[in-house]
Amino acid sequence: MKFTKTFTDPRSSARCGLLETGHGVISTPIFMPVGTVGSVKGVYHRDLKEDIGAEIILGNTYHLYLRPGLDTLKAAGGLHKFESWDRPILTDSGGFQIFSLTGIRKLTSEGCTFQSHIDGSRHTFTPENNVDTQRIIGADIMMALDECCPGDADHAYASKSLHLTKNWLERFAKRFGETEPLYGYDQTFFPIIQGCTYPDLRTEALEHALNYADAGIAIGGLAVGEPTEKMYEMLELVCPQLPSDGVARYLMGVGTPANLLEAISRGVDMFDCVMPTRNGRNGMLFTWNGVMNMRNAKWENDFSELDPSGTSFVDHNYSKAYLRHLFIAGEMFAAMIASEHNLAFYLDVVRQARIHIEAGDFSSWKDEAVRRITSRI
Repeated sequence: MKFTKTFTDPRSSARCGLLETGHGVISTPIFMPVGTVGSVKGVYHRDLKEDIGAEIILGNTYHLYLRPGLDTLKAAGGLHKFESWDRPILTDSGGFQIFSLTGIRKLTSEGCTFQSHIDGSRHTFTPENNVDTQRIIGADIMMALDECCPGDADHAYASKSLHLTKNWLERFAKRFGETEPLYGYDQTFFPIIQGCTYPDLRTEALEHALNYADAGIAIGGLAVGEPTEKMYEMLELVCPQLPSDGVARYLMGVGTPANLLEAISRGVDMFDCVMPTRNGRNGMLFTWNGVMNMRNAKWENDFSELDPSGTSFVDHNYSKAYLRHLFIAGEMFAAMIASEHNLAFYLDVVRQARIHIEAGDFSSWKDEAVRRITSRI
């Protein structure tokens, strides 16, 4: 697997690149739709490819391990075949789910013991069996097992957490090197830079993680409750210390369209977030002209196109009045339309970013784009 930088914006740290995987080449900057349990909620894979333009999607190790389970995934030939997706897949190690299971999990130097949110059964993730699990899932890009530190953690806790993550990374890398892909194509893994919002810990984490970086590295723990300004501050600290080429930079779990553009300007290449589908299911649409609440009465008799500037077929085939009606009526089709629109918009955001980076005018375009997309319609 290989990452190659192709363009750099002359007035910022924004860049374009190509990430080569066993299931295709990914153009960066890129947004990756979240398909936690083997599906992106409410969206056909056909539409992910042909309408939305998704080049890579996510799966989640924690959820897939519990259901459908490793026996089923292995019998299917891996997640790609199980869910009929022939483009790249990235899997989270389950570290964020471990973070969110506070109260029903226990962390030790060995690993994490937790209770299933489904039936209360007890399980343990170690760096070693986490590698084995992700080998069976068969993702092109695997994430190293880490502890996602709370955004408001004090320095002492964040330091202890980082020590655990570093230890787990060393063991994860060792097990990865001792095992082979199961399905005939290469896999790689990204180490994760943690350290909360403490510059000394972030730098320590970065220096350690670089020892294990191949084609990419992830920046974690910046979508867990800390102020947005702190996230940008940490990116401004971390990104300049990363290799200028050869290593893709993945900001985990972020964020709004404006967050994406601001992070791209600071040198980030890859993103994922549940926001486009989760907010879409609740009636929020992101557009180039601002954010729309489709439950508002103002749309009741607005029969204009859903989004004249949109790139999805739903934008031009359905009206604002129709989508509002579906939401008010509680129809599941409303969530499907909104999710399709939002994902297409997110992919258009990174597509336009690539165009303007290559054109050399990304910085001025970004400032105006952020102003527009953060307004309310």
